[in-house]
Amino acid sequence: MNMEHEVEILLVEDNPDDAELAVRALKKNNLANHLFHVSDGEEALDFLFARGAFSERTVENGPKVIVLDLKLPKVDGLEVLRALKSDPRTRIIPVVVLTSSKEENDIVESYELGVNSYIVKPVDFDKFVVAVRDLGMYWVLLNQPPKR
Repeated sequence: MNMEHEVEILLVEDNPDDAELAVRALKKNNLANHLFHVSDGEEALDFLFARGAFSERTVENGPKVIVLDLKLPKVDGLEVLRALKSDPRTRIIPVVVLTSSKEENDIVESYELGVNSYIVKPVDFDKFVVAVRDLGMYWVLLNQPPKR
């Protein structure tokens, strides 16, 4: 994949089962062709800020949307969100938190940091698939982002 121009959805998810379900839901609706998956917060930051293994990218060619879990290894999702929203180059990228955390502190802090949407992962398989499909459809096809 030419990561430079093609990534529309960056999926940041450490649980392989949840990542696979999300990818399958998006594929089923033809939304996964331009998806890139990373499994920890450090890798997400490297991708978004064109560091390390992703130094061939440019920061300005970010994804249309980031689907971000909060409970991540290395760097947690709130730290990823904090870094994204504090940098003018990445601040406008929409971020959807998709997490199992229903903790009020996580919800409040996510919104204070600038998250665009906070979704608690449904435990029911069919509801999870529908939630991921709907968020993909909205953020990739319907949402009109500003020109960068």
